[in-house]
Parts: sequence; C-alpha cells; structure tokens
Amino acid sequence: MHHLLQIWFDWVLHGGYLGIIVLMALESSIFPVPSEIVIPPAAFLAGQGKLNLWGVIAAGHFGSWLGASVTYWVSLWLGRILIVKWGRFFAISESKLTRAEHWLRRYEAGGIFFARLLPVIRHLISIPAGIIRMNFTTFSLMTIVGSALWCGVLAWFGQTVITPEMLRDPAGLATALKAKSHLIAAAVTRPMSPLFSRAAADWRTRNGTRP
Repeated sequence: MHHLLQIWFDWVLHGGYLGIIVLMALESSIFPVPSEIVIPPAAFLAGQGKLNLWGVIAAGHFGSWLGASVTYWVSLWLGRILIVKWGRFFAISESKLTRAEHWLRRYEAGGIFFARLLPVIRHLISIPAGIIRMNFTTFSLMTIVGSALWCGVLAWFGQTVITPEMLRDPAGLATALKAKSHLIAAAVTRPMSPLFSRAAADWRTRNGTRP
C-alpha cells in the first residue's frame, strides 16, 4: 500500500491538474485513493506558486463528479446482485454496501451531499444511488455541491497545515489527515441543519468513530 501511496503522490506532484482529476475520479469510484493525499499537497504546491489554488479545487471537484457519475451508471447497469458477487475483489463487502443503502434510504438526496464529507461512504454512495435509479440530475447536483465543499476544505487544510517535511512521507501524511477527516467533516457541517448533524452522529455511531 505504501508503494501505491507513493505513486499516487507522485501523480499529484508531477501530473498537475490532470493528475488531480484522475486521482479524484478514482477516489470517487471503487478504487481506494485517499483524497487526503491529493488535494492538500496540491494546495500546498499552489501556495508555492506551482499551481493555482482555484484550479486545484476545480480539478478535484470535476474529478470527484466524474468518478461518481461513472460509478452511478455502472451500478445502474450491473445491478445489486452482480455488485455483491464481484465487489469483494474491490474491497466492497455486502455489509458496506448495505450501510450505504441504509444511509441513502434514510437521507435521500441530502445523503448524497453529506456522504461527500465522510470517509468510506464517500466512494460507496454512488453504487446504491445507481442501483435504485436515483434521478441523475439530483444525484449530480448533490455530488457537485458536496465535492466542491470537501475539496475546498482539504485545500484550506493543505495551505495551513502541511509542511515541506510532511511531503516527504506520503504514507504518514495520509494517515494523519485521514485520522482528522471526521473532525474536518464535523467542523464543516456544524453550522448546517440538525438533519445533517444527526446524520453525522449516526454514521460515526455505526462505524465506531468519535470526534
């Protein structure tokens, strides 16, 4: 896994906006690319004048929507039975899929938006959305808004927290940022409606995490 992290990290450092789009598209699909090693380092490079901050956010935003949309349509075409059968080869267990389905049934369109701010469910939520044939326009709108917010938060985090020393250890950087990801999500959603506050508490309870 460390080798993969290094490869992905190099894509960010040397691939520019295209590398960000590809990695964030993978992150929003069934591939376990952590967005925490994509947007924050890219934002740090933007702070050094090597990239444009708004370009980083836009590339991450578009990549997230692209990956989520592809996953939506593939899931709609395959159906639940085939996804459960073959999902184990991509670390998608039936229990994970069931949790994502429960989330979507409970929170509907709002669940798509809020899922973009939460680990694990972020790359799974497109699957049940496709399976139940959620309206694609609604799905896209919620994905776009949620992804833009998440990319913006990660970009801010990258410009205020990351140091040159952290860039030398992508595995340590990913671990540190992922450990704080639920805190970041909680900080972002605190000003929002009680519905999303309850949603965050529900997801943390079901997955054994606490702020």
